[in-house]
Amino acid sequence: MTRTALVTGAASGLGRLAAQRLAAAGWDVVAVDRDEDGLAATALRSPNTRARVCDVADAAAVASVAAETGPVHRVVHAAAVSPLVPALEQPLDEVERVLRIDFLGTVNVVRATLPGMLERDRGELVLFSSLASWMHAAGSSAYAAAKAAINAYAETLRLEHRRSAVRIRVVCPRQVDTPAFRAALAANPGLTGGLKPLAPGAVLDAVDRSLAARDGLYVFPDALTRTLVRVKRHAPGLAARLLEKVAAAD
Repeated sequence: MTRTALVTGAASGLGRLAAQRLAAAGWDVVAVDRDEDGLAATALRSPNTRARVCDVADAAAVASVAAETGPVHRVVHAAAVSPLVPALEQPLDEVERVLRIDFLGTVNVVRATLPGMLERDRGELVLFSSLASWMHAAGSSAYAAAKAAINAYAETLRLEHRRSAVRIRVVCPRQVDTPAFRAALAANPGLTGGLKPLAPGAVLDAVDRSLAARDGLYVFPDALTRTLVRVKRHAPGLAARLLEKVAAAD
Protein backbone atom coordinates (compact mmCIF):
# COMPACT_ATOMS: atom_id res chain seq x y z
CA MET A 1 0.00 0.00 0.00
CA THR A 2 1.43 3.38 -1.03
CA ARG A 3 1.88 5.85 1.77
CA THR A 4 1.31 9.60 1.40
CA ALA A 5 3.54 12.31 2.81
CA LEU A 6 2.93 16.05 2.98
CA VAL A 7 6.13 18.10 3.06
CA THR A 8 6.18 21.87 3.61
CA GLY A 9 9.09 24.13 2.77
CA ALA A 10 9.68 21.71 -0.10
CA ALA A 11 11.09 24.22 -2.59
CA SER A 12 14.59 24.14 -1.10
CA GLY A 13 16.81 22.97 1.73
CA LEU A 14 15.64 20.34 4.20
CA GLY A 15 12.10 20.32 2.83
CA ARG A 16 13.26 19.67 -0.71
CA LEU A 17 15.56 16.83 0.34
CA ALA A 18 12.85 15.30 2.55
CA ALA A 19 10.36 15.36 -0.34
CA GLN A 20 12.85 13.90 -2.79
CA ARG A 21 13.93 11.14 -0.42
CA LEU A 22 10.37 10.10 0.32
CA ALA A 23 9.47 10.13 -3.38
CA ALA A 24 12.53 8.01 -4.20
CA ALA A 25 11.42 5.54 -1.51
CA GLY A 26 8.07 5.12 -3.25
CA TRP A 27 5.88 7.47 -1.22
CA ASP A 28 3.24 9.67 -2.82
CA VAL A 29 4.49 13.13 -1.91
CA VAL A 30 2.61 16.42 -1.78
CA ALA A 31 5.29 19.12 -1.84
CA VAL A 32 4.14 22.48 -0.44
CA ASP A 33 5.80 25.89 -0.62
CA ARG A 34 5.20 29.48 -1.74
CA ASP A 35 8.00 29.20 -4.33
CA GLU A 36 6.45 27.75 -7.49
CA ASP A 37 9.73 27.52 -9.40
CA GLY A 38 11.48 25.86 -6.49
CA LEU A 39 8.65 23.33 -6.20
CA ALA A 40 8.93 22.53 -9.89
CA ALA A 41 12.62 21.77 -9.41
CA THR A 42 11.84 19.56 -6.42
CA ALA A 43 9.25 17.57 -8.37
CA LEU A 44 11.30 17.32 -11.56
CA ARG A 45 11.34 13.76 -12.94
CA SER A 46 9.30 12.53 -9.95
CA PRO A 47 5.88 11.32 -11.13
CA ASN A 48 4.80 10.55 -7.55
CA THR A 49 5.37 14.15 -6.37
CA ARG A 50 2.57 16.69 -6.57
CA ALA A 51 3.58 20.34 -6.15
CA ARG A 52 1.15 22.66 -4.39
CA VAL A 53 1.80 26.38 -4.03
CA CYS A 54 0.64 27.38 -0.55
CA ASP A 55 1.59 29.81 2.21
CA VAL A 56 1.52 27.91 5.50
CA ALA A 57 0.54 31.15 7.26
CA ASP A 58 -2.81 30.95 5.43
CA ALA A 59 -4.92 28.55 7.48
CA ALA A 60 -7.63 28.18 4.82
CA ALA A 61 -5.07 27.44 2.09
CA VAL A 62 -3.35 24.81 4.26
CA ALA A 63 -6.68 23.17 5.08
CA SER A 64 -7.56 23.10 1.37
CA VAL A 65 -4.29 21.39 0.43
CA ALA A 66 -4.69 18.86 3.24
CA ALA A 67 -8.27 18.07 2.19
CA GLU A 68 -7.16 17.59 -1.42
CA THR A 69 -4.27 15.36 -0.30
CA GLY A 70 -6.45 12.97 1.67
CA PRO A 71 -5.15 10.61 4.38
CA VAL A 72 -1.53 11.41 5.20
CA HIS A 73 0.84 9.01 6.92
CA ARG A 74 3.75 11.41 7.40
CA VAL A 75 3.90 15.19 7.67
CA VAL A 76 7.30 16.88 7.43
CA HIS A 77 6.81 20.53 8.30
CA ALA A 78 10.00 22.37 7.35
CA ALA A 79 8.63 25.72 6.16
CA ALA A 80 10.18 28.64 8.02
CA VAL A 81 11.86 32.02 7.70
CA SER A 82 14.84 33.03 9.81
CA PRO A 83 15.89 36.67 9.44
CA LEU A 84 18.74 37.52 11.81
CA VAL A 85 18.34 41.06 13.14
CA PRO A 86 19.09 42.59 16.57
CA ALA A 87 15.89 42.56 18.61
CA LEU A 88 15.43 46.33 18.92
CA GLU A 89 16.26 46.90 15.24
CA GLN A 90 13.88 44.30 13.80
CA PRO A 91 10.75 45.94 12.36
CA LEU A 92 7.57 44.89 14.11
CA ASP A 93 5.99 43.73 10.87
CA GLU A 94 8.93 41.38 10.31
CA VAL A 95 8.58 39.98 13.85
CA GLU A 96 4.91 39.36 13.13
CA ARG A 97 5.79 37.71 9.79
CA VAL A 98 8.24 35.32 11.49
CA LEU A 99 5.64 34.37 14.10
CA ARG A 100 2.91 33.91 11.48
CA ILE A 101 5.02 31.67 9.26
CA ASP A 102 7.16 29.78 11.77
CA PHE A 103 4.74 29.30 14.66
CA LEU A 104 1.22 29.89 13.36
CA GLY A 105 2.19 28.08 10.16
CA THR A 106 3.00 25.08 12.33
CA VAL A 107 -0.36 25.36 14.08
CA ASN A 108 -2.13 25.52 10.71
CA VAL A 109 -0.36 22.42 9.39
CA VAL A 110 -1.01 20.47 12.58
CA ARG A 111 -4.69 21.39 12.73
CA ALA A 112 -5.13 20.40 9.07
CA THR A 113 -3.43 17.00 9.33
CA LEU A 114 -3.24 15.67 12.89
CA PRO A 115 -6.99 15.08 13.45
CA GLY A 116 -7.06 12.57 10.59
CA MET A 117 -4.01 10.78 11.97
CA LEU A 118 -5.60 10.60 15.40
CA GLU A 119 -8.83 9.24 13.94
CA ARG A 120 -6.89 6.50 12.12
CA ASP A 121 -4.58 6.06 15.16
CA ARG A 122 -1.46 6.06 13.03
CA GLY A 123 0.88 8.52 11.39
CA GLU A 124 4.04 10.53 11.87
CA LEU A 125 4.13 14.27 12.53
CA VAL A 126 7.62 15.75 12.10
CA LEU A 127 7.97 19.42 13.04
CA PHE A 128 11.18 21.34 12.51
CA SER A 129 12.32 23.53 15.37
CA SER A 130 15.94 24.54 15.95
CA LEU A 131 18.79 24.57 18.43
CA ALA A 132 18.00 28.30 18.53
CA SER A 133 14.91 27.40 20.56
CA TRP A 134 17.25 26.22 23.35
CA MET A 135 20.29 28.51 22.90
CA HIS A 136 19.20 31.97 21.86
CA ALA A 137 21.96 33.55 19.80
CA ALA A 138 22.24 37.28 19.20
CA GLY A 139 20.04 38.40 16.31
CA SER A 140 17.65 35.47 16.59
CA SER A 141 15.00 36.91 18.90
CA ALA A 142 11.90 36.48 16.71
CA TYR A 143 13.09 33.21 15.17
CA ALA A 144 14.11 31.70 18.52
CA ALA A 145 10.82 32.75 20.10
CA ALA A 146 8.81 31.17 17.29
CA LYS A 147 10.79 27.93 17.47
CA ALA A 148 10.50 27.80 21.28
CA ALA A 149 6.74 28.18 20.82
CA ILE A 150 6.78 25.16 18.51
CA ASN A 151 8.49 23.15 21.26
CA ALA A 152 5.86 24.11 23.81
CA TYR A 153 3.04 23.43 21.36
CA ALA A 154 4.39 19.98 20.48
CA GLU A 155 4.95 19.04 24.12
CA THR A 156 1.33 19.93 24.83
CA LEU A 157 0.11 17.93 21.82
CA ARG A 158 2.05 14.88 22.96
CA LEU A 159 0.58 15.15 26.46
CA GLU A 160 -2.97 15.60 25.20
CA HIS A 161 -2.70 12.64 22.80
CA ARG A 162 -0.39 10.41 24.81
CA ARG A 163 -2.60 7.35 24.26
CA SER A 164 -2.48 7.69 20.47
CA ALA A 165 -0.12 5.66 18.28
CA VAL A 166 0.67 8.78 16.23
CA ARG A 167 4.36 9.64 16.56
CA ILE A 168 5.26 13.29 17.06
CA ARG A 169 8.83 14.51 16.60
CA VAL A 170 10.36 17.96 17.05
CA VAL A 171 13.67 18.27 15.21
CA CYS A 172 16.15 20.74 16.71
CA PRO A 173 19.28 20.92 14.54
CA ARG A 174 22.05 23.44 14.84
CA GLN A 175 22.97 25.25 11.62
CA VAL A 176 22.24 23.17 8.52
CA ASP A 177 23.99 23.61 5.18
CA THR A 178 21.04 24.91 3.14
CA PRO A 179 20.78 27.74 0.58
CA ALA A 180 19.16 29.98 3.20
CA PHE A 181 21.95 29.30 5.67
CA ARG A 182 24.65 29.94 3.06
CA ALA A 183 23.04 33.29 2.22
CA ALA A 184 22.95 34.23 5.90
CA LEU A 185 26.57 33.14 6.31
CA ALA A 186 27.65 35.30 3.38
CA ALA A 187 26.09 38.31 5.13
CA ASN A 188 27.48 37.33 8.54
CA PRO A 189 30.68 35.22 8.35
CA GLY A 190 30.79 34.80 12.13
CA LEU A 191 27.41 33.08 12.19
CA THR A 192 28.69 29.54 12.85
CA GLY A 193 31.28 30.44 15.47
CA GLY A 194 33.77 28.49 13.36
CA LEU A 195 31.70 25.29 13.36
CA LYS A 196 30.96 23.29 10.22
CA PRO A 197 27.20 23.19 9.56
CA LEU A 198 25.30 19.91 9.47
CA ALA A 199 24.58 18.20 6.17
CA PRO A 200 20.81 18.10 5.47
CA GLY A 201 20.98 14.36 4.88
CA ALA A 202 22.43 13.80 8.35
CA VAL A 203 19.48 15.64 9.89
CA LEU A 204 16.95 13.55 7.99
CA ASP A 205 18.82 10.36 8.86
CA ALA A 206 18.44 11.27 12.54
CA VAL A 207 14.70 11.79 12.03
CA ASP A 208 14.35 8.37 10.42
CA ARG A 209 16.24 6.72 13.29
CA SER A 210 14.02 8.43 15.84
CA LEU A 211 10.82 7.38 14.08
CA ALA A 212 12.07 3.80 13.85
CA ALA A 213 12.85 3.79 17.59
CA ARG A 214 9.23 4.74 18.33
CA ASP A 215 10.19 6.76 21.36
CA GLY A 216 10.98 10.34 22.36
CA LEU A 217 9.78 13.73 21.23
CA TYR A 218 12.91 15.72 20.44
CA VAL A 219 15.44 14.87 17.75
CA PHE A 220 18.90 16.38 18.27
CA PRO A 221 20.68 15.28 15.10
CA ASP A 222 24.31 15.11 16.20
CA ALA A 223 26.51 14.77 19.28
CA LEU A 224 27.41 18.47 19.33
CA THR A 225 23.77 19.55 19.32
CA ARG A 226 22.98 17.13 22.14
CA THR A 227 25.96 18.43 24.12
CA LEU A 228 24.97 22.06 23.67
CA VAL A 229 21.42 21.36 24.84
CA ARG A 230 22.76 19.59 27.94
CA VAL A 231 25.06 22.55 28.63
CA LYS A 232 22.12 24.94 28.35
CA ARG A 233 20.04 22.82 30.73
CA HIS A 234 22.67 22.06 33.34
CA ALA A 235 25.24 24.86 33.03
CA PRO A 236 23.38 27.95 31.79
CA GLY A 237 26.23 30.26 32.78
CA LEU A 238 28.64 28.35 30.55
CA ALA A 239 26.07 28.40 27.73
CA ALA A 240 25.79 32.18 28.06
CA ARG A 241 29.55 32.58 27.83
CA LEU A 242 29.66 30.42 24.70
CA LEU A 243 26.99 32.55 23.05
CA GLU A 244 28.82 35.72 24.03
CA LYS A 245 31.95 34.37 22.32
CA VAL A 246 30.00 33.69 19.12
CA ALA A 247 28.44 37.17 19.26
CA ALA A 248 31.88 38.75 19.75
CA ALA A 249 33.08 37.02 16.57
CA ASP A 250 30.41 38.69 14.42
